[in-house]
Amino acid sequence: MSSKYAFTKGLKELRFLFCQTSQDSAATRSFLQRAYPTMKKHNPSTPILIREAAGTVPRVYARYELGREQQEALTGLTDQQIEEKVTKLVKASS
Repeated sequence: MSSKYAFTKGLKELRFLFCQTSQDSAATRSFLQRAYPTMKKHNPSTPILIREAAGTVPRVYARYELGREQQEALTGLTDQQIEEKVTKLVKASS
């Protein structure tokens, strides 16, 4: 898992949005509890933002150099599928 979260230098920010109580966001919350410490350990200078708001549909955003941004919806995904989406986003800047 650690090599999946060694972010490229082009990634400037990773941002998660989700609801703190909804069932749609349960897998996102589970993923973050498991993976956040590893992501932060391997990328201490890259901001990893976690935004919780009632009724928010789970999404992940990756901001790259020159203000370019990509997003992925996380609704209905399993923990493993979320990991694959995040891995794809953090590698996309290379």
